[in-house]
Amino acid sequence: MGQITKTQDNSEFSGVFEIPTYLLRAYALFYVKYGLKQEFSQKELDWIVGESMKKKIFALLLKAGWIAKRQRNTYVCLNPEMLLKKMVDFKVPFLIKNAVKPYCFTGLSAIEIWSDYSYIQRSWEKSPYFMKVLKKDLNYWKSFFNKSRIPNYINSGKSIGEFIILTPVEKLDFEEKDSLRVEKLDATMSMARNNKIYLYPYKYMKEKYG
Repeated sequence: MGQITKTQDNSEFSGVFEIPTYLLRAYALFYVKYGLKQEFSQKELDWIVGESMKKKIFALLLKAGWIAKRQRNTYVCLNPEMLLKKMVDFKVPFLIKNAVKPYCFTGLSAIEIWSDYSYIQRSWEKSPYFMKVLKKDLNYWKSFFNKSRIPNYINSGKSIGEFIILTPVEKLDFEEKDSLRVEKLDATMSMARNNKIYLYPYKYMKEKYG
């Protein structure tokens, strides 16, 4: 199972995003030609694409985290092995702290958080999060996760890696734990108590919180 790790500054957590084929080809060209240490400039694409497309390619590769700027006009490729690993890193617990609309983790995600991750439902292959959000804010949340390219669904859905199940509600009732908004402890413990699968986290919560 994967583990959720913390950065020194959660608010500035950034991941590596998937890129379309034409950007991947540009990255492959730079990586094969220059490796990880040798610097290159935008002139490398002068004879391949037009000026506006060249600027777009470099801007998107920078934004997606596949290349890094070294000097004013030079860049280097980042390690492809590191990039692939980062693409399946857990981003949601850090990204959510930048949200401005109310929410609360619910269901299995609430059990995770209240039990201090003694029960972890996720892995790199499949990492669902269950969240209640206000119906009126649904478009905000879809846009919020789409910007970070995290698949999101209303009420049900599946994807490889991290994905969000959004449950629209009229009213939210939550507490805060570890700087996250979570469904109230009594409701979370009640759900865990009524399902044998969650017996261990239920016992953990009962011993810790009474």
